[in-house]
Amino acid sequence: MLRYALPLFASAALFASPAAAQVQVQTSGPVVELDVFETVDIEPDIVTMSAGVTSEAPTAVEALRQNSARIRQVIDRLKSLGVAERDIQTSGINLNARFDYDQMSREQVFRGYQASNRVSIKLRDIGGAGEVLDALVAAGATDLNGPMFGVDDDTAAKAEARRNAMERGRQMARAYAQSAGYADVRLLRVSESVRGSGPQPLSREIVMTASANDSAPILPGTVATGVSISVTYEMVN
Repeated sequence: MLRYALPLFASAALFASPAAAQVQVQTSGPVVELDVFETVDIEPDIVTMSAGVTSEAPTAVEALRQNSARIRQVIDRLKSLGVAERDIQTSGINLNARFDYDQMSREQVFRGYQASNRVSIKLRDIGGAGEVLDALVAAGATDLNGPMFGVDDDTAAKAEARRNAMERGRQMARAYAQSAGYADVRLLRVSESVRGSGPQPLSREIVMTASANDSAPILPGTVATGVSISVTYEMVN
């Protein structure tokens, strides 16, 4: 008679009462433990990107002043395109002294100060991503990153991935059991770790068009979301 320790709760909170540590499950047959990963491809409905501006000036105060004015232009342009303020977030401000290396004197020569400011943007209308990119450049942004596509709510997709993972795990366990001369399997334990459907970097090349009237072509494709489960089955007759 085998004795198998079955946790009363799993990482995905499939069972209640985390205060109870473990219960002992008696098994009469061998067990099979499997890790199963399932993903579901879905169409994205949000896109994130970031834009930054950099300014240089002889003094730190002037560099920061100029930079603040330029990033304000970028933010105002985003708002004029309908981007909500809650979807615009400052992601980094830097102010550094700038030095050049003088080959003749072999010394660092002070050249002034460099200030930079970057904002992260979430777009809920992914069809307008190209227009926003063009508008950011026109507003003075010199450092762009993205776009990255994601899904605002992937609950239904994860539920589908979970069902697929459980079914595949059961089929795999049954195959092992039959190969070992057993008729079926009995589920003992399930634990889950969630794979995010956060923003995915665009794998295609983005071409910034020369004409201000033509938006940069952006193809959202699909993004993947999924779950990874660990299942333990007892082989039974």
